[in-house]
Amino acid sequence: MTDKEIETLVSKKLNDAYHSEEHPKKFFLTENGRGVVDGGDMYNALLEDMMRIMQKATTDILKEALQK
Repeated sequence: MTDKEIETLVSKKLNDAYHSEEHPKKFFLTENGRGVVDGGDMYNALLEDMMRIMQKATTDILKEALQK
């Protein structure tokens, strides 16, 4: 595979993986009694979502690349 083919494959598979499932529309921030906002829940939800996308895309990329 050429560099351009790999680049196209990666781009296509990432896009396919992103659109293959529904993503969170809202991320909630919690506030403790002192008025401090905790973005940890939002960060963890976003990280989990992105890791699912990357895992699916990477798996598909490797499957297709190894077939050639």
